[in-house]
Amino acid sequence: MKTDPADIPEPDRVPGAPHPRHTARVIGQDHAIAEFTDAARGGRLHHAWMLTGPRGVGKATLAWAMARWMLADSQSDDLTSDPDAPTSRRIAALSEPRLQLIRRPWDDKAGRLSAQITVDEIRRLLSFFHMSSAEGGRRIAIIDAADDMNTAAANALLKVLEEPPKDALILIVTHQPARLLPTIRSRCRSLRLSPLNPDQMGRVLSDLGIADEAEPLAALSDGSVGEALRLAGQDGLARFQQLIDLFGTLPRMDRMAAAKFADGAAGRAGADGDPFDLTITLLDRFLTRAARAGLMGPPLPQAANGEGALLARLSPDDRAARIWADAQARLSARARAGRAVNLDPAALVMDMVTELAHLPPAQSAPPAKS
Repeated sequence: MKTDPADIPEPDRVPGAPHPRHTARVIGQDHAIAEFTDAARGGRLHHAWMLTGPRGVGKATLAWAMARWMLADSQSDDLTSDPDAPTSRRIAALSEPRLQLIRRPWDDKAGRLSAQITVDEIRRLLSFFHMSSAEGGRRIAIIDAADDMNTAAANALLKVLEEPPKDALILIVTHQPARLLPTIRSRCRSLRLSPLNPDQMGRVLSDLGIADEAEPLAALSDGSVGEALRLAGQDGLARFQQLIDLFGTLPRMDRMAAAKFADGAAGRAGADGDPFDLTITLLDRFLTRAARAGLMGPPLPQAANGEGALLARLSPDDRAARIWADAQARLSARARAGRAVNLDPAALVMDMVTELAHLPPAQSAPPAKS
């Protein structure tokens, strides 16, 4: 039975957040915006642009803003367009005939999203350029994310880039450009997007209606709006507070609290995310912040109550920082590898927490209460 289109999840949307095509403005990427608009207005618009940077910093939002700006002939300097204009409405509804979106397709037989962007999707792009060429005018394609392409799809895209159709603009979103074919990268003009600073994060999260948690979410997401939204949607701040409270019991770790924290990593991945992946991500963030604390002092703002005092105790110097950094690289990779072969997620997290509790920095006693 064919799946109702309304029930198909969008692979290029963060759970709990609006799709990037519905985001009205791009925040914190003024340099990239200026580079693109200057090229367009100066008659130097390259046929393919590669938008790179960490996940969640606005690459897809920028791609959709670029597409609206071009197709609506907007004159704004910041890529904003009238959301009520016919072109903007068609783009929001994915019904604009001059725009093609390439992303992981839905597999009706398997009842799930495909794991990759297949060569058939790139062939669909070729048909789009060929069929619309007779109508004339600008045609735009967004590929989100190019990291999902399999080998055949990447080779097919390379052929398009080698012989670009007239008046075509291809916007390629990629989180890991080094994994793409060098020949693809060499045929694109690159726009590097940076993580947002705390003030910019606050503005974006306020726009999305989660201003009350903006500061701790910004602290824990390293300038990634997408990651902040994922944490908000999975109650990540509460889980991180649980982790801080657990490590606050060191050097004599509360085993019952540790078991409760580990049990929170079990369960199936759903529309809101994967509890195991969230748990390992939070452990990664804790260890990264602990390593930074040993080198530069506890990070501000804090992401949980008592975090600053805990990191000051557990990571007082560069020696402790190196131990935490090594643990982060070693233990999270081991846990993810174990999960890949279907080992029990709660047991993997418990092993990781237990080993962390026995590292030398974790054995320092808390200051005596006066």
